[in-house]
Amino acid sequence: MKLENTFLNRIFGYFVRGLVLVAPLYFTILIIWTGVEALDGILPISIPISAQKSIYLPGLGMLIILISIILLGFFFSTVVPQSFFKFTERILRKIPLVNLIFYSIKDLITAFVGDKKKFNQPVLVTINRESDVKKLGFITQTDLSHLYIKDYIAVYMPHSYAFSGELFIVPIANVTLLNANSADIMKMIVSGGVSAKDYSPEYEEEEG
Repeated sequence: MKLENTFLNRIFGYFVRGLVLVAPLYFTILIIWTGVEALDGILPISIPISAQKSIYLPGLGMLIILISIILLGFFFSTVVPQSFFKFTERILRKIPLVNLIFYSIKDLITAFVGDKKKFNQPVLVTINRESDVKKLGFITQTDLSHLYIKDYIAVYMPHSYAFSGELFIVPIANVTLLNANSADIMKMIVSGGVSAKDYSPEYEEEEG
């Protein structure tokens, strides 16, 4: 009986190790493949090989889109003057619905890429001083004077196991800057604390 239990435990152990190896790899490939198919759906490319047959090349449409975006970025960065962008944005700001959609998407994209990145300053926010409960988040705005709010900052707190989160306006006194890699903190939050890098973050109290 003991021999059978040992054998079953070994089989189960091998299964768990295989699952840990295969599952992340499978879902990574699945997510990447789904993204490629979604981009290919925007610009599907099929090469005709005869009058009745054609070959679909996965990834070709995505490659063309990426090259087009790079060329457009180069063109608008070197040829088109910045005054043109400012003039266009002034017009878009006056169109109510377009203004909301355009700038929401633009701000979201520039939060991750570009010169005005957000989510690059992880912080620890004290939610309840009595119980000393804290939450991890990222500073998105330090100046809220346009809302007539002083001594507060905007902190975005992502949800675990979801591509969502909440925006909190918190007192500066409740915020502690984390001297840690923002990508590691984001992974830790999204994974519910399961994915955590071995580091010893040094805390630096924000002054002011």
